[in-house]
Amino acid sequence: MPRLRQVPRGESNAPIVTMMYDLLFGPDRDPVSDPGTATGTPGDWWPVFALVPDILEHCVQGFGLYQSPKRFLSPQLRELGQTRAGWARGSQFVFSQHCKSCRAIGISEEKIAAIPAWQVAECFDATERALLAYTDALVYDGGRVADDVFAALQSHLSDEEILEFTYVTSLYEMHATMSRALRTEFDDRPEPIVEVIGPDGVSALDVGRSISLPAEEA
Repeated sequence: MPRLRQVPRGESNAPIVTMMYDLLFGPDRDPVSDPGTATGTPGDWWPVFALVPDILEHCVQGFGLYQSPKRFLSPQLRELGQTRAGWARGSQFVFSQHCKSCRAIGISEEKIAAIPAWQVAECFDATERALLAYTDALVYDGGRVADDVFAALQSHLSDEEILEFTYVTSLYEMHATMSRALRTEFDDRPEPIVEVIGPDGVSALDVGRSISLPAEEA
């Protein structure tokens, strides 16, 4: 379950909440008591964001903005960035959903499978490689982009395309971060990094000392 309370259908009369619940779950379903979407997700992102309807509406407007026909950036490049951002930020939800989005707009299965290891994949062209390198700088390096990476990007994309890509990719890094923090959808997972207790209840051991040679033998 998400870390925050979910809003049942009958609890909110905000137009944006009703509209999105109707669109995604049907007019007669409460996504809290009867969860699940057509894409196989639990669907709990929406009832959590319904806690603050104007934030939900802002998010929905953002989804519409990046898919607007006014965009200069191609959908294929946009989705490569969104999917890589999900992978790099460690969001199972964002990565999984945007793999499907990649497929829906005609990106090949070879490229989708190669996104986690794009650096050694031969299926991406020069534009895509520059864009993926830029994505990693946005996510892993917090926007610290090497001059050579940015120059490569500018050799393939216009300033307008770069601004759009930067905005959308950073937006999806935010969504990936929030999904992990709030444990919505596929990011509702146990913490993978935990102590593994040793055999027979062993709970204390100086590992470095136990594998070091005595000083006189070193």
